[in-house]
Amino acid sequence: MAKKAKTGLRDNFRKHYYNLFSLVYDFIIRVHSRDPEGRLRKYLVERAGVPPGEKVLDVCTGTGSVAIEFSKKVGNQGTVVGVDFSRGMLKKAKAKAIKAGQNNFYLIEAEAGELPFKDNQFRVGTLAYALYELKSEERKKAIAEMARVLKTGGRMLVMEHEVPKHILLRGLFYIRMYTMGSRDTKDFLKSELNCLQDRFQQVTKEVTPGGRSKIILGRR
Repeated sequence: MAKKAKTGLRDNFRKHYYNLFSLVYDFIIRVHSRDPEGRLRKYLVERAGVPPGEKVLDVCTGTGSVAIEFSKKVGNQGTVVGVDFSRGMLKKAKAKAIKAGQNNFYLIEAEAGELPFKDNQFRVGTLAYALYELKSEERKKAIAEMARVLKTGGRMLVMEHEVPKHILLRGLFYIRMYTMGSRDTKDFLKSELNCLQDRFQQVTKEVTPGGRSKIILGRR
């Protein structure tokens, strides 16, 4: 019981943290990636190659920036679902969707490792700037769940920060990963492609324009 109580407290802390973090999330991402106009998210959507009318799932959608770009891409005949465990993030995402006038964009509060969907539902699944912040077991579950809900031949795209070259920024990067993510993040970085290859085929990595982020692609 003590272990469950400890886990519950940790989960509540993470939710409160991300609810507060939602207030400055977009600013932090823009600064870290040096992408004030959100071009990297648009680039991610273009790399997905999803045609109009398809269904897209954005796991750990945060404030919905990627999902909203996808909703424009798939059009009114398509569907985009954003999933996040933080109500603060989802509140921000909802406000963005309303402002953008997107009516094919749906938000669901759920854990990345427990997606509330049937198998083979989506043509594209994305996870942007969140994989490293998941705990080790949750990360494994999230990867497995994304594979489960994608259609055969469906595309998976993970966008993450590259490890900063500047020593101070690199130190801050690892501090955040160790506190909000998992203590094995540094080891995971060395084998992330192998971990994704357990669930996906044709897994490749490419550095985005500017060199501060990367995209890992694979097929179901």
